[in-house]
Amino acid sequence: MRVTVSRKAHFNAAHRLHRADWDEAQNAAIFGKCANEHYHGHNYELIVHVTGTIDPETGYVIDMKVLRDLIKSEVEDALDHKNLNIQVPEFKSLIPTAENIVVVIYNKLKSHLNTDQDLEVELYETPRNFVKYTGP
Repeated sequence: MRVTVSRKAHFNAAHRLHRADWDEAQNAAIFGKCANEHYHGHNYELIVHVTGTIDPETGYVIDMKVLRDLIKSEVEDALDHKNLNIQVPEFKSLIPTAENIVVVIYNKLKSHLNTDQDLEVELYETPRNFVKYTGP
């Protein structure tokens, strides 16, 4: 029997959607206000879902304290109150769209889970705009 457990978290971050190889007009045409040269920010909401088999000894799929600490160290500490373009190594050459951010978060978390545990990450950039990633 496989069960999914979930944990919510949040972080605040600034970013700019921009390609250095495009001129400002093309960036504005494609990314609109998100191409603002002075950046802009979001209050991101995150939901992490881990699916696995219940451990018969503990009754857990994953200890929620372990999941909480993992989200804090790998996501909140790495992204909260950061300029994603400037301060987060993964986005030095990757445009920090919601789609790319959710994949980066997934990769940071997945490597810490057991191989028999599945991961799904939902990232809300706004209450109405969100992305979901379940892996390759």
